[in-house]
Amino acid sequence: MSVRDIRVFGDPVLRERAAAVDPSAPATAALVQDLLDTVQVPGRAGVAANQIGVAKAAFSYNVDGEVGYVLNPRIVEVRGEPVLVDEGCLSVPELGFPTPRHPFCRVEGVDLDGAEVVLEGEGLMAQMLQHEVAHLDGKLYLQALEKPMRSVAMAEVRKAPWY
Repeated sequence: MSVRDIRVFGDPVLRERAAAVDPSAPATAALVQDLLDTVQVPGRAGVAANQIGVAKAAFSYNVDGEVGYVLNPRIVEVRGEPVLVDEGCLSVPELGFPTPRHPFCRVEGVDLDGAEVVLEGEGLMAQMLQHEVAHLDGKLYLQALEKPMRSVAMAEVRKAPWY
């Protein structure tokens, strides 16, 4: 498989709600391998399938040396009031903004064998889980910004060379 190119802001696939995947389908195993290869590029914490052009419910992660994936993920619990954390996105390159995120998050999904996967954590893990599930809902982190910051962010996006 291979490291795939990341789709950037403006690509319609980033606004699509991801469809559920069949864990046993051969195409799903290929997608997972591409996600795992792509997330292991240095500096990446997570990659959602729609970021590589596939509107399917899957993401890979690389947090604190732990690399893995989850299919058909859903957030089942968040804890704590949202706090502002510095956040960026591969699909909005070279920009970052304070984003409200819950300090704890738990996601459930399945692996390629259909076995249950539970991912949970605080800090970067909680942030990544919320960020990647939002991607699969067709939302970029810019949409989670508080309104005054969202205006600043969109002005910066419009000035970006990749826009």
